[in-house]
Amino acid sequence: MKRGPDYSLLTLVHNIIKRMDKDSADVHQELTKLKTKIQEARDHISTMPGIDTSPAAQQQQLSTLREQVRTKNQLLKKYKSLCMFDVPKAS
Repeated sequence: MKRGPDYSLLTLVHNIIKRMDKDSADVHQELTKLKTKIQEARDHISTMPGIDTSPAAQQQQLSTLREQVRTKNQLLKKYKSLCMFDVPKAS
């Protein structure tokens, strides 16, 4: 399965807190990294398929897909029960 970019923010937040405790000048650099990571995540989310679909439309689509799966499972059971799929046992 294809995985998207990693938008884990915990390490960046930890680094910022650590540098704030030490009054380090690197805090601004770490804050910039955090802001960039958050913006990248926002950009990625805005391009995800279905993000503009309402919850009601998503529920309707989910119901339709579940019904299709139910129908296909019933057809599979029906076709499996036909004798032409019986495999003769070796003697």
